[in-house]
Amino acid sequence: MKNQDWMNRDLEVLWHPCTQMKDHEQYPLIPIKRGKGIYLEDFEGNTYIDAISSWWVNAFGHANEKINKALKNQLDQIEHAIFAGFTHQPGIELAEKLVEITPKGLDKVFYADNGSSGIEVALKMSFHFWQNEGVKSKTKFVNLSNSYHGETLAALAVGDVALYKESYEPLLLKPITVPTPDCYLVEPENWKAHTEKMFEPMLQTLKDNHEEICAVILEPLVQCAGSMRMYHPVYLELLREACDKYNVHFIADEIAVGFGRTGTLFACEQASVTPDIMLLSKVLTGGYLPLCAVMTTEKMYNAFYDDYASLKGFLHSHSYTGNPLACVAALACIDIFQTENIIENNKATASYILQKAEALKQDSQIKGHIAEVRQMGMITAIELVKDNQTNEEYDWKERRGFAIYQYALKHGCLLRPLGNVIYLMPPYIITHGQIDHLFDVMTKAIKEIL
Repeated sequence: MKNQDWMNRDLEVLWHPCTQMKDHEQYPLIPIKRGKGIYLEDFEGNTYIDAISSWWVNAFGHANEKINKALKNQLDQIEHAIFAGFTHQPGIELAEKLVEITPKGLDKVFYADNGSSGIEVALKMSFHFWQNEGVKSKTKFVNLSNSYHGETLAALAVGDVALYKESYEPLLLKPITVPTPDCYLVEPENWKAHTEKMFEPMLQTLKDNHEEICAVILEPLVQCAGSMRMYHPVYLELLREACDKYNVHFIADEIAVGFGRTGTLFACEQASVTPDIMLLSKVLTGGYLPLCAVMTTEKMYNAFYDDYASLKGFLHSHSYTGNPLACVAALACIDIFQTENIIENNKATASYILQKAEALKQDSQIKGHIAEVRQMGMITAIELVKDNQTNEEYDWKERRGFAIYQYALKHGCLLRPLGNVIYLMPPYIITHGQIDHLFDVMTKAIKEIL
C-alpha cells in the first residue's frame, strides 16, 4: 500500500494530538512503516531525520539493538502484572538504579504511566503530605509564567502556555504565577545576574504566601514547550534555599530535560540541588514505552506510612503502574548512558550544532530575522522575528513555523517548530553529516518563508 492509502484509512478513524485535523485536507499525513537509527521511513521508502526525537523521547535511535534485546527477553517472562500487592524484578531493579543515579536524597520511586500522569501524582502527593502533617492551610501551588507541565487538568493548571490552557480555564485550579526567569535576549555573560534578579518575585511570593503554598513546580533550566526559553542554574539554588526557609516543596519537572538533554544527566545537577519531588519520563525508556518515575524523599514517604484506617495512605493508581516492559527498556537506556560515555560525547555534538546555528545566524539573507540562538546541552533553539532590530514578531496566524515544518518534510527532515522558534532536540546518535543536512534544509526553509 502507498502513503496515500494509509492516510485515507487514518483520516476515516483517527483524531491526532496537537493537530487541527482540517490541515490534512491540504497537507498529507506521513505514515511511518519503520524506523532505524535517526531515520523514520514511510511506506514509499522516503526517509526523514528525526531531529526532534519523536517529541523529545528518543535518545539512542529507533530500533536500538540493546533496548530491543532487553524487551524481547522480557516478553518471555512477564508482560505486565498488577503492582498493588505484587512486584517484579524489572520494577525493583529500575527503582534501585534511579535512586543510585539521581540527586542524593531521592530514595523512593512511585511509578506513573506518562509525564502528565506523573505531574498529577506529584501535585497530589505534595498536597496530601501537608494534610497528613496537619497543615490544612496549604492548598496552592506556585508556577512560572510560560511554563508547561502536560495536558491533563491539574498539569494544565500549573502550566502557563495559553495555547493549551485557555480553553479549559473554568475547569482548572488557580496557581500563583510568578514571572519566568528566562534569559531571552540577555547576553550569556549576564545570564546569572539576570536570573538572580528574576528570582526576587519568587522570593517575595514565598515570603508572603508560604502558609498556603504546598509547592513550587518548574522545569529546570529550559521551558521546553514555552518556546525553548532558558535560564541560569542559580535559580534552582535560590529556590532550594527559599523552599527550605519557608517550608514549601520544590517539584522539579525533568520530564523533558532529564537524561542528558541539558548537558548533564539531570538538570538539577547543574545547581547541585535535590528537589523534594523530581519527575522523569520521555528519555527514561529511550522513547520505547510510556513510563514516569516520580522520585521523592524518605520524609515524603514516611508522612503516608501508617495504619490503613488512618486514611494517610497515598491511594493513587494506574493500571499499568510499573509495567515490566517499560522498566526493562528504561534499564537498558540507563545502561547505555553508563557504558557508552554519552554525556561527554554529547558535548562535542552540541558544540558542532551551536557552530552551525551561529553560522546560520550570519547568513546575509537571514541574519536580520534571527532574534537569538540559544543552547542548553543537546537543546538548540533559533528564534525568528520579523526584524531583530526592533524585535517585532511575526504574526502567529501566518504559521511560518508550520511552513518550515512542511518544507523540511519534503526534504527528508522532521522539524516541528514551536511557533516561530525552530529547535533541534535530536537523538544522541546524530552525526555531523546529518547535522549538516539539517542545517542545509533549515537554511533553505527559512529563506523560503521570509
